[in-house]
Amino acid sequence: MTTNAEHHRWLDLTFEDALEPGMPICDPHHHFWGRPNDRYFLEDLYSDIGGGHNIVSTVFIECQAMYRQHGPEEMKTLGQTEFVQGLVAQNNSGQYGETNVAAGIVGFADLALGAPVERVLEAHLAVTPRFRGVRHISAFDASPDVPRPRPFPEGLLGDAKFREGFAALDKLGLSFDAYMYHPQLHEIADLANAFPGVTIVLNHVGGPLGVGPYAGKRDQIFEEWKESMTAVAASLNVVVKVGGLAMPVCGTN
Repeated sequence: MTTNAEHHRWLDLTFEDALEPGMPICDPHHHFWGRPNDRYFLEDLYSDIGGGHNIVSTVFIECQAMYRQHGPEEMKTLGQTEFVQGLVAQNNSGQYGETNVAAGIVGFADLALGAPVERVLEAHLAVTPRFRGVRHISAFDASPDVPRPRPFPEGLLGDAKFREGFAALDKLGLSFDAYMYHPQLHEIADLANAFPGVTIVLNHVGGPLGVGPYAGKRDQIFEEWKESMTAVAASLNVVVKVGGLAMPVCGTN
């Protein structure tokens, strides 16, 4: 696995001047974690955003970090929200910088629990009003050569129990971050039409694949992706984050 030090050595090979350095920017997607031999905390974030752009705020996105080790299984994910809120308190000391770090926190609660997930969402909101929504990764492909980041089943977004839980987002005014692969984009279009009151944030430009059976087929994949994204764009409650195209799963070496 590539280490932070290796990443920084590669990044330091080239310096690029900031484009429009006066423009106020919200970084809508970053993580915090403390893993063996891999950590990313406030000082790391400030190092990355200190290249000349005017980053006034950020949004934390769930990454399975710092879950509780004890208590009810469905409540263990609160540990991540508590962890990030602790970093917010550190940041408010002013000792790191002036950016409003984690102005929004997008955490995780298992929507496949159905209606009982509402209690979990309320517990996240009780930790901090910065809790704004849930990311529930549903990326799935039948090929064993395509990574499966979370152990959720195929067709998750259409599951009746999942949609029962999704309705709790609508009730509480929370958003939904979606990460899936491009052959699954029809699922997000259907979900958006079923819940027009929920803002759905599609991560990583809809996950165009470039590995396994999709490797070396960039032109074909682009046409498939474009057709699916056009259908998604018809849903006015869906917005798209531009990023992630350099991930290995997209075919980037």
